[in-house]
Amino acid sequence: MLPAQKLSRSRTRQRRSHHAMSGVNLADCPRCNKPKLPHAACANCGYVRPGLSLKIEKEG
Repeated sequence: MLPAQKLSRSRTRQRRSHHAMSGVNLADCPRCNKPKLPHAACANCGYVRPGLSLKIEKEG
């Protein structure tokens, strides 16, 4: 079944206006102050939460 009438560009773009991507939410690591994702281990120092840290092997 085909549409009865063509949708204008403005009508189509108004409908898709909420499809835009949002920015990444970053938090500072409390140990080294580098940006990291919340609820994730820090890529720089491996800090997760007090009493738990992961050992990160750096390449290079």
